[in-house]
Amino acid sequence: MSDLSGEVIDNRYELISLIASGGMASIYKATDLRLDRFVAVKIMHPHLANDDEFVNRFIREAKAIAALSHPNIVSIQDQGWNEGGAQAIFIVMEYVDGFTLRDLLLERGHLAPSELLRYMVPVVSALAQAHSLGINHRDLKPENILISKDGRIKIADFGLARGGMLGNTMTVDSSVVLGSVSYLSPEQVERGISDARSDIYSLGIMFFELLTGRKPFDGDTPIQIAFKHVNERVPAPSTLINGVPPSLDAIVLKATSPNPDQRQRNGAELLDALQNAQIELDPKRSQLSLDLDLPLETPSTKRKGNRPEVRVGATLVTRVKNFTEPLSIKRSETRPTFIPSGKVPSAKAEVPAMSHSGAVRRKTSKRVKRNRYFLTLILLLLIGGGLYKLVASNSGISLPSVAGMNQRDATSTLKSIGMNVVVGDKQFDSSVPAGEVISSSPGGGAHLKLGGTVSLTISQGAQPVPTPTPTPTPTPTPTTTDSTTPVSITSYVGLTSGQAQSELTAAGLSVNQSFAYSDSVAAGNVISQSPDGTTPVLPGSIISIVVSQGTATVYIPNIYSLSRSAATTALENLQLKVVVRKIGNGKFVTNVSPKVGSKVKRGSTVVITLG
Repeated sequence: MSDLSGEVIDNRYELISLIASGGMASIYKATDLRLDRFVAVKIMHPHLANDDEFVNRFIREAKAIAALSHPNIVSIQDQGWNEGGAQAIFIVMEYVDGFTLRDLLLERGHLAPSELLRYMVPVVSALAQAHSLGINHRDLKPENILISKDGRIKIADFGLARGGMLGNTMTVDSSVVLGSVSYLSPEQVERGISDARSDIYSLGIMFFELLTGRKPFDGDTPIQIAFKHVNERVPAPSTLINGVPPSLDAIVLKATSPNPDQRQRNGAELLDALQNAQIELDPKRSQLSLDLDLPLETPSTKRKGNRPEVRVGATLVTRVKNFTEPLSIKRSETRPTFIPSGKVPSAKAEVPAMSHSGAVRRKTSKRVKRNRYFLTLILLLLIGGGLYKLVASNSGISLPSVAGMNQRDATSTLKSIGMNVVVGDKQFDSSVPAGEVISSSPGGGAHLKLGGTVSLTISQGAQPVPTPTPTPTPTPTPTTTDSTTPVSITSYVGLTSGQAQSELTAAGLSVNQSFAYSDSVAAGNVISQSPDGTTPVLPGSIISIVVSQGTATVYIPNIYSLSRSAATTALENLQLKVVVRKIGNGKFVTNVSPKVGSKVKRGSTVVITLG
């Protein structure tokens, strides 16, 4: 799509500069000429504007995100069609002047646990509301987390969002898996499906990257990274960097479980876990805190004057300072003047006698009212904190978290505070060493009366992978006395490459994997195999499999009336070769061959005529 900077959309939005461009749309910084403010305008690419499905999808996105009223989600302000000038279907969004979480990560290298919680609790809070409305983001990554210059955090680009309010999501090629590959959940890679738990997986990958400064998986191609998400486990961050508390390790390992059923169910459940981790790191957060939508304190933030406020994350902690100091009052006519404590007015400044004809009404200043308001608020919070402690003491003892401890230490810790301990279950878990605690019931932070029973779930380590027993088949009489017993294999055509790799490797065979396009085999599944599995093979043999990269064909988009550069870009983005023919001084596309809507192979040549 050509750069539309300088255009005025809908006679109202003047496009200033291009901010970003994606598969469906480009985003511009713009000026709202009617309200004289900056906005962000998202404009659908012209070659998609004639496709009713994409247009309806674009509009549904705007309506769905407009339903999300949360201070940590970029708000939608308008949507429409450009009536004159450049063809444009657009969405107007709140403009966030700042930087992305990716920028912060590049600057810092990695974040301390307390910093991660400060930045990510608002993000998860916003996602919890989206999940409650049935909307999943599906493209969570540091680039889509915006941080304004005053420290406010916003989730951006629900362009890949999906849910009951939006319907199905499609791209130009329906075989393309949406989302950034480094943050894709295994179910999105294998089956192309996602729900709230897929967002949780993406957040778990982000947590790992923010804590360690690196992604858990890398590879030479996106498809290699995607298959690692399916076949490998994300390690605990503490194995790569010191200072990560067990609670955050547990959150990351649970969020990135390959099995969606073993993750946090949605944003609300993950938010509870993060808030518990915050309290564990800083117990003072459970008292004297107000969860308000206030900006984070950034390195560039400067305190102004002696305002008794400290911004920590999205919480305002108000410090009581000098609120109870006596004030000496000097009255001049009917307007009170405040003199700092300790400065006694001279005799000439004494308060004059009140008139016998009537008392002078004393006005209370805004400052006094504000101080009284804050003092009252602090007193209420102190009373509330005391009541909380009283209730907590009556409801039992707060249990420590024992997840990650070995069984002996966990038992000793719980018994030392008067609890009974039993082993409720033993499970295989490749991420938790054998003999260590996977979880407890009740969990850490819960209250239990003295003498109560805590049930531990103990890890048995990684589950051993059984070696497939070869199917008994008649074997020819060996020609020599040192022949090796052949291994029977099966055909994996149509099955996932992950299954093929896992089972063949377990059987003592080597796997040679290559990739190809296929119109009939889903992405990630095996197209062909050699040997084909009809006869046994010797141990150590190489089994070659070809894995599908999805369809090899695309549809010619409608590029009529586009400029040469815009049409060429649209076609090359579909991996098509472009040949340009020109009639006279033609500047816009007047003919396309093959015709619009034709199904062609990637790499095919498309001839466009400018007239």
